[in-house]
Amino acid sequence: MVVPAVPEIIEEEIESAVDSRNESLPSLRELGPPDLVHLVKQSIKSGNKQSGVYHHVTGIDASSSASLAAYVNTIIYSPNDKSSKVISGLYCCYNAFSRLDMRVEVKIPGGVESYCIDERGDKRVASDALWMETFLCGVLRAYAYADDGGGESIKKIIGVRRFDPITSTEMEHKFLDAAERLFFKGPQLGSEPEVQVPNIASNHLTTGLISYIHTTGRYTSGINLFEKLRTRDLEVSSLLARVMISADEEVQAVKLLHDAIAKLPMDYSLLDCQATFCQSKGRLDWALECAKRGVTAAPSEFGTWARLAEVYVGLEQWDLALLTLNSCPMFTYNDKDFPRMPEPAHVLLPVLRESILDEIDEPTNYDGDQVHQSLRKLHAAGYKGTFLKAYSLLTEITAKIGWDQLLRVRSQVFVMEEEYRSEKQTGSSQNATNPNASTVALRGTPSPIINGNTKPEGHTNGDTESHGDDEETLHEKHTSPTSPFSPPDSATIADGPIEKPEHTITPEVVKAGSDSPSDDPPASAPKYTQFHNKRLCERWLDNLFMVLYEDLRIYTIWRTDMARAQSESSDYRKSAEEWEILGELAERLHHFPEAVEAYQACLRVRFSPKAMKGVLRMYEEKGKNGEVLQAMIRLIAWQYRWYSEFSPALLRTVRKLIESEGAVKVRSIVQATSLPQPVLDLTHRYVELCVAFRSSGSEG
Repeated sequence: MVVPAVPEIIEEEIESAVDSRNESLPSLRELGPPDLVHLVKQSIKSGNKQSGVYHHVTGIDASSSASLAAYVNTIIYSPNDKSSKVISGLYCCYNAFSRLDMRVEVKIPGGVESYCIDERGDKRVASDALWMETFLCGVLRAYAYADDGGGESIKKIIGVRRFDPITSTEMEHKFLDAAERLFFKGPQLGSEPEVQVPNIASNHLTTGLISYIHTTGRYTSGINLFEKLRTRDLEVSSLLARVMISADEEVQAVKLLHDAIAKLPMDYSLLDCQATFCQSKGRLDWALECAKRGVTAAPSEFGTWARLAEVYVGLEQWDLALLTLNSCPMFTYNDKDFPRMPEPAHVLLPVLRESILDEIDEPTNYDGDQVHQSLRKLHAAGYKGTFLKAYSLLTEITAKIGWDQLLRVRSQVFVMEEEYRSEKQTGSSQNATNPNASTVALRGTPSPIINGNTKPEGHTNGDTESHGDDEETLHEKHTSPTSPFSPPDSATIADGPIEKPEHTITPEVVKAGSDSPSDDPPASAPKYTQFHNKRLCERWLDNLFMVLYEDLRIYTIWRTDMARAQSESSDYRKSAEEWEILGELAERLHHFPEAVEAYQACLRVRFSPKAMKGVLRMYEEKGKNGEVLQAMIRLIAWQYRWYSEFSPALLRTVRKLIESEGAVKVRSIVQATSLPQPVLDLTHRYVELCVAFRSSGSEG
């Protein structure tokens, strides 16, 4: 079996990596960092000269000290390094349940010692119960830190070997047994950034279980597990229903949801599952009632509000969608527990011989410095967690109704700057009774001016935040002959420059008190009769409009320049990274054909896993299985090149291909590809894994 090469990060001072890990233990919040493998090497030629090297790893069986010691031994006795010998090795694996770092130390000559370190740095005895917890955490980390095929996770941490933690049905039984025993401790592990309070149905353990079941297609195993757990706590019903729906057992899932909600009418996980199912069946009227009840059950959770906003978008009730989005509770994004290591003296990143493929090799003259400054300053590219989801909903609305119409709806539901100052000057705003936006969204009562069918009310040209962009860039105008970011059948944008959005009035401004005299509106300012029916826009949503404006501005410039170059039969040149950024930009704005066009242009310059993953999604949607496999072969080879033999997203894609085409045909298509046989064998391993799990279609 082919395994990834072993990267080596050489320390300035021996054991400085271990010391950094010890110092970070008290600050770990969730699943913890990848496992650390530290070796002390002694040069054969230079006598007693020693050096410390380390790398990170995920997916190793951590059910006992023996299995971890076995991994260390495979590194110690590796035949690749003949200039030095290993005199000791240390394996560190974090137990997120008990907040302990499990250690296995191998000394040569000598023996194996296993122990654990607590947050204070004190040694403790490692018991069997602790090892079971550590094993389960190791599997969950393997899925949490796995790459989706686009290379983002691989680039975040240098030198991480990623292995598949579950390669057989026997290992699956071991994993599910540990999950069953520790299931109700799951909330201790934390949850995804969109969840404010972890619970039985929403935590890292349930996320890992659902991810495993969807990746491998082992729905029967998942149903059996959740059936047993449901007898102990009815809240597990939402997880069971989700797996049943994925397993195409929708009738049983609907019955289960009905019975469970009758007993737990205020369980928001059940209501959200029901709303999602109704959405998938096109019954948005039913989904709306479920989503409203979900918000009532969990008003402090972002997910319930986001689901309600999604339903309003589907119903084309744009004003209520914006009001609901404005009511979403936003949480600060906390990233995973990535390791914080000292600056290394040297880094060795060997290439696995079997993964060598000329077209995926990184060029020596990397063109990252050729990216235009305006593309580097697109803030939406850095959104994560709740802000990423909120921005996605905002761009979805824009793609459906156009930018100008979005501004109209915005000005009709939110208090704009000029009208606030006008009302404040007359004093009428002090006597206004302003209904709560959250209540309006739940009741489903739109504002008197519905969905932007009348002209927008007052705007001002006051100062606006640039979010780090200089004013010259932000105010830059670019005339477009068409409306490249509006669908043909939606409201189109008028010829001319994109209108920059004016700021709304936020709750912070209202609470701050009176404005300065210079802010007073002119005497001719219009009076706003609908002022009392409007809401205060949250600052974060106001910022999203400005970020969306900048995205649309850059997108329009790109498409206009492209059209001009084509009409003049001239080349439109961009660096590979610029094409990659433009592809992401188009994808954020829901312009998928343009995104694929940019990704393909990127691939013509050099290989990019992100661009290839974007093209792969297009091939999957169009059912081009041959092209899907060609893209998969290259992505899998690139993953192995960077020490990853396991990507759940790529494994899921292979499994779906086998379900539709059969394992024999998939193998034949891969084998018929004119690429080196060692590269093809890497893809064959993914097929063999699906066969081992007896996935649908693997028999033929």
